[in-house]
Amino acid sequence: MPPLKTLIFILATLHIKAQTQTQTSDSLQNSKNLKFKYESLIIPTALISYGVIGLESRSIKQLNSTTKNELTEHIDSKLTIDDFSQYAPFLSVYGLNAAGIKGKNNFKDRTVILATAYLIMGGTVNILKNTGNVVRPDGSSKNSFPSGHTATAFMGAEFLYQEYKDVSPWYGISGYLVASGTGIFRMYNDRHWLTDVAAGAGIGILSTKIAYWIHPLIKKTFLKDSEQVSGILMPFYNGKDYGLAFSMTF
Repeated sequence: MPPLKTLIFILATLHIKAQTQTQTSDSLQNSKNLKFKYESLIIPTALISYGVIGLESRSIKQLNSTTKNELTEHIDSKLTIDDFSQYAPFLSVYGLNAAGIKGKNNFKDRTVILATAYLIMGGTVNILKNTGNVVRPDGSSKNSFPSGHTATAFMGAEFLYQEYKDVSPWYGISGYLVASGTGIFRMYNDRHWLTDVAAGAGIGILSTKIAYWIHPLIKKTFLKDSEQVSGILMPFYNGKDYGLAFSMTF
């Protein structure tokens, strides 16, 4: 199977399949769904490990180059959809709730979970980027590892899956397809290597899982007297970078 098709299969299918097999028929409020499960670490750990090993492995570096060449050869025009698609999965959760399709948690709880996941993911990605020395495929900088866009997309895909897995697994599947597409376009646009994308995907998935695992403790410790939560989500552009800025008060 070609490298590109292998990536799509792993990132868009394997995780959903593994999670669906462990899904129970408990109600949306069943706290058992939030308990730590060692098997949940397998896929994100494997993706992160692949990315880390690829920093030194000659054969994996060769696969990076092969994947890059394949993308360049088979696609004719460049797109920047990845700059926007990275946010689509987690924004979909709020869109679905606004449309009346309720997920697992109320607005306050899911917003706290998302903020926690974003902090974990963003902190991890920035530390690795600032301490690493991996040159981007386009040669523009030395902070290629890991892919922040991919980490954001897979963080949101796991968030979408966790909130709606008891409603329909197709919500999660669609989120992971969008996240996989984001990773593919990061490579196609010469911004990241395959190892960067794999590590970013693992970090994103794991960050959301951790956020759900520790949320009961956060809620008990910091939010027990808080009845309301408010927040604002706004796009930003500073002349060079653009994205979404989020602020929450509770």
